[in-house]
Amino acid sequence: MNYLLVVAHPDDEVLGAGATVGKLTNKGHKVAVCVMANHAAARANISATLQQDEENAFAILGIEKVYKADFPNIKMNTVAHLDLVQFIEKCIEDFNAEVVITHHPSDTNNDHMHTSLACQAAVRLFERKPNVTPLKELWYMEVLSATEWSVNTSFNRFTPNTYVEIGKELVDIKIKALECYHGVMRDYPHPRSNEAITGLAAYRGAQSGCDYAEAFECVLRRITDV
Repeated sequence: MNYLLVVAHPDDEVLGAGATVGKLTNKGHKVAVCVMANHAAARANISATLQQDEENAFAILGIEKVYKADFPNIKMNTVAHLDLVQFIEKCIEDFNAEVVITHHPSDTNNDHMHTSLACQAAVRLFERKPNVTPLKELWYMEVLSATEWSVNTSFNRFTPNTYVEIGKELVDIKIKALECYHGVMRDYPHPRSNEAITGLAAYRGAQSGCDYAEAFECVLRRITDV
């Protein structure tokens, strides 16, 4: 199966689905990442070695293919929606993506929201181009420090309905991959801390009867072979 993660910034892929990606690649699935604002210039603590940090994290998780755009960081609302959609469509088509994972549209981070909205439009590509691999599933992920801050009550909050059991070993691998990004991890009680990441995985595991888990909201599932 081909899984495509469409994320706003470097590190979002690890925060939202790092352990799941590690599990998928270990089982022989193919995973690619589409990064919309690859430079993340608005972060005051971002590392000058961001590209190398990214490569190191991808190597830990087994990600072999990455698509990089250069849309403006925390200014994605200034970009034409169609430009965002068409870039994602090119990634979907090139990778023959069957499952797409992206941000929840109620994330407080502006870039996350616009990435999600563009992704929702892009995943319909197979309806317009018959030669494109038909999409099987669309998932929203939760990114600590953004998804839990869904303070706009006009939006529906992240409501998980899909849980991937990861075990403590994959939680540790997720943290190891996050530590590749200099300046991203913080001390507890910040949500991007070892304790918070491990605690969320434990909670999602307890919530679903799993040995630690990452949670997702599957908003589209197409079953054609029953």
